[in-house]
Amino acid sequence: MIRDSHVLAFECYLYCNILYMLFSVYSEELPTYKSMPKGQAVPKVERAEFNGNPDSLFFNDGKRRIDFVLVYEDESKNASEKKGSVMRRRQRRREFFEGSLMNLGVELEATQSVVDEKLVYVKVHMPFEVLCTYAEVLHIKLPIQPNDLAQQSSTYNCFTRHFYPSEDVIAKEPDFFTAPFRKDQLKCFCVKDREQFFTPAVRSRMAYYILSRAPYDVKGSVKKFGISKLLDGGVYKAAYPLHDSRFNVKSKEPDCPNERFLLYNEWAHPKSFYKMQPLDLIRKYFGEKIGIYFAWLGFYTVMLTLAAAVGLGCFIYGYTTRESSTWSKEVCDPQIGGEIIMCPQCDEICPYWRLNTTCESSKRLCIFDNYGTLVFAIFMSVWVTLFLEFWKRYQAELEHDWDTSEPHYTGMSFAIRSTSEKEKVPHTACGKCMRVSCGISTVLFWVLLIIASVVGVIVYRLAMFITFSAKLRTDLKYTKELEPFKEYVTPQMATSITASIISLIIIMILNNVYEKVAIWITDFELPRTKTEYENSLTLKMFLFQFVNYYSSCFYIAFFKGKVVGYPGRPVYWFGAFRNEECDPGGCLTELTTQLSIIMTGKAVWNNIQEVLLPWVKNLIFRHCTQVGSEKVIPRWEQDYQLQPIGKLGLFYEYLEMVIQFGFVTLFVASFPLAPLLALFNNLCEIRVDAWKFTTQSRRVVPEKAQDIGAWQPILQGVAILAVATNAAIIAFTSDMIPRLVYYWAISISPHSDGSSHTMTGFINSSLSVFNIADFNGNSNPIVDTPFWFNNITTCRYRDFRNPPNHPNQYEYSIHYWHVIAAKLAFMIVVEHIVYFTKFMLSYMIPDVPEALKEQIKRERYLTQVILHETNIKHFKELMKPVADNLQDEIEEPELDLRL
Repeated sequence: MIRDSHVLAFECYLYCNILYMLFSVYSEELPTYKSMPKGQAVPKVERAEFNGNPDSLFFNDGKRRIDFVLVYEDESKNASEKKGSVMRRRQRRREFFEGSLMNLGVELEATQSVVDEKLVYVKVHMPFEVLCTYAEVLHIKLPIQPNDLAQQSSTYNCFTRHFYPSEDVIAKEPDFFTAPFRKDQLKCFCVKDREQFFTPAVRSRMAYYILSRAPYDVKGSVKKFGISKLLDGGVYKAAYPLHDSRFNVKSKEPDCPNERFLLYNEWAHPKSFYKMQPLDLIRKYFGEKIGIYFAWLGFYTVMLTLAAAVGLGCFIYGYTTRESSTWSKEVCDPQIGGEIIMCPQCDEICPYWRLNTTCESSKRLCIFDNYGTLVFAIFMSVWVTLFLEFWKRYQAELEHDWDTSEPHYTGMSFAIRSTSEKEKVPHTACGKCMRVSCGISTVLFWVLLIIASVVGVIVYRLAMFITFSAKLRTDLKYTKELEPFKEYVTPQMATSITASIISLIIIMILNNVYEKVAIWITDFELPRTKTEYENSLTLKMFLFQFVNYYSSCFYIAFFKGKVVGYPGRPVYWFGAFRNEECDPGGCLTELTTQLSIIMTGKAVWNNIQEVLLPWVKNLIFRHCTQVGSEKVIPRWEQDYQLQPIGKLGLFYEYLEMVIQFGFVTLFVASFPLAPLLALFNNLCEIRVDAWKFTTQSRRVVPEKAQDIGAWQPILQGVAILAVATNAAIIAFTSDMIPRLVYYWAISISPHSDGSSHTMTGFINSSLSVFNIADFNGNSNPIVDTPFWFNNITTCRYRDFRNPPNHPNQYEYSIHYWHVIAAKLAFMIVVEHIVYFTKFMLSYMIPDVPEALKEQIKRERYLTQVILHETNIKHFKELMKPVADNLQDEIEEPELDLRL
């Protein structure tokens, strides 16, 4: 009986301890948004002089690591009295903010600037207890045991592993089983050294989390908080984590990993252009968000090599066959093209001209308008699907390797707190609707403004074509130095090149203006979360950039030269400007010119901005602030002299690449070299961005990221649209379908005398006849006719219309409707085949490799086993003294009974 009672007591004691361990976390108040109690004196920040060590990453005691740095201007050093009240308010808010930080357990140390005595640097240190608390709040995954499972190697890694930096220089990151951190289960985790348990990037991330939520002003029930507001209000001039060393010189500190130095030498330096990126080190140093961007950019660049190789092959095929093309031979043949007299292309001042004067334009067209282009366009539709699907698989591997997937709490207790307080929103539903409506209206206004600018460029093209037609050939003819270029420089080409350059300038100007407008609109809408803010801004900016960059290309591809009438009845813009026709070589040549100029100009301008602007700004800043080169400058002041990363971070980098992705996919049927240009640009872009992040910018605040966010569906939308645009370019912009119709239907009986399919006679078949006597007063040329223009009563023009004296003269012929039917049939069939192929590829290629799925399941199971065994072991250690005491108490009565 006594034994049973003691066993019962032991079990009750055991259950009480278990319940205490499981639910003790519920009674602990998480210190988020915590402020100082009313009436409590604001603690003062400890002051310390610089100890003369420029490489130090610690407080003056050499033990407490600097996790973040705040910079402000000391009001007492400012002699201005006009802003005295503003200065006092800033000082009061800063002192309250710093007091709130110290009340949360954060340690601070202030040091006056060595260079500028007005500046004060506040160094922030997170003690281990505070780190543990916020690691639990943020559910940060940390190692519990080395992972001894064999790692699955992907096809992508097998191909690229030979180009990675040597493991002797950049050691491979160890692999661990990980689990979301729990403060009360600290012994479950691999804590060999408390100072090294949390990496500097994780420490900075948690420090920024606290800084973003610490209050700086409390008035009644209204609480103001966050370092961002203090930066905007001028209370602090900067807030940033520290780089661990100089980028070109190793740190002299014994325990410094010199990761910045390694990244510069093995990643950002131009000599490393051929090397694969050390993504694990990038992620460790800059955080997962920067890591996933460079992983995506690197994967996109590697995939571009295949597209660039095929595109280059297509270009070489077109270049080598341009001389043997039948229709090009007919244009250049003096007996065929030399005998065909073409109608004037503008009113009054344009002369008649021979078709063979466009010989070079015809040869250029053959380079891009051939059957290889059709094959390449279909290939690119498949390529873009493979790129997106394989990226999803690679992204899943990165999620697994970097522990960025959502945490799973199976086997571990996790407290979810709820509150009865209603969330306070800054505006009502009606107010939100008004704000969103205002934002949509503003976006539409700017889209219409872009369309108006495109119309302005079109009017410029119409006006300048007349000018070039009247003067260009005359100037070339009578200028001996320029006479060799007479055959190459046509009025259409000159108009197209100058209009493309003007379009590029307008695009860049509108980009800079709309950037600020889009940010203002998004701020005005007051999104609830950062994710909502970024998605809203992404949608606005991409919509604008889409219209801004692609509208001129869409005009040339699908509208130019489509509604021009015929020589006797041309179509006019605004009743004054005759609608422009395509270049004699076709609109495809002009689209190629437009794409090459905009793509190249955009890439060059962006790289100049990314390289020169930060370098010049840093140079000017150092020149203005550094009083003497003989002074030893601490690490935190060296970083302050670098450029801050903007609030939008990687937004502009993604936007630049997505716009480029659109050029590579949407219009690739007209420009097979687009992937090659994109490949060269990306090889530079990776190193330029790496150079900017490692040498010219302050260290970014590390952020978690699972994927590329809202850009993924945008890429998928562009890929779907690309199928339609390329099919339409081949069908309606190139001459491929008319040539196929002629070859298979017109070149044989009953339409002609030939008994076999041939392309001979295609040029004559594609030109309609116009009677010169049918010119009206406005369109009749009044310039002197050429000497060879004698007793000629007809001229030719590009179209499929009935000849003069036909019952329906100048109306569309049956040949025209055959071609239109073939174009529509081609577009519908190709679209459906390609879309079906894309769907099948998407279905057949799983987003997550099966081997990776099995490995994830295995690791989750083993993680639960490890945690369970560790908890049991820890519990046994805790209960051993209690069990021993109870055992002694049980044994004593039994001994008495025996006695």
